[in-house]
Amino acid sequence: MNDSLVTVVGNVATNVEYRETPAGGVARFRFAVTARRWDRERAAWADGHTSFYTVNAWRQLGENLAASVTVGEPLVVHGRLRVREEPAAGQDGQRRTFVDIDAVAAGHDLTRGTAAFRRGGGKRAPEQVVTGRQDRTPAHVPEPVAT
Repeated sequence: MNDSLVTVVGNVATNVEYRETPAGGVARFRFAVTARRWDRERAAWADGHTSFYTVNAWRQLGENLAASVTVGEPLVVHGRLRVREEPAAGQDGQRRTFVDIDAVAAGHDLTRGTAAFRRGGGKRAPEQVVTGRQDRTPAHVPEPVAT
């Protein structure tokens, strides 16, 4: 199978919704990616067009994203690009194009901040739905050793 793999850098645009399904847990959120370009006339960076993607992350990646990410946070997402068309609601013959990313890996963009990594643990109850990061307590950082 020839999948188109992409790596995009942007910001979480909606709450991460996590649901258990018969195929395993899945997290879903919208992701905003804004092009940046150097404006020579103003000698400054300028924002270009913003593209929006729906990111789907399955199993452990989805669970970890739901526990780690909130709206506005910068991420790097790597995954399979999926383009789909669907009929537009209420418009004869009109079709809308949607671009999704089935995430293989994701993490905070550390060029724009810091993060503390914590190894994942147990499973969620199947009926539990999680929206956004629940625990904002940073991981334990050991005290410096005096020399």
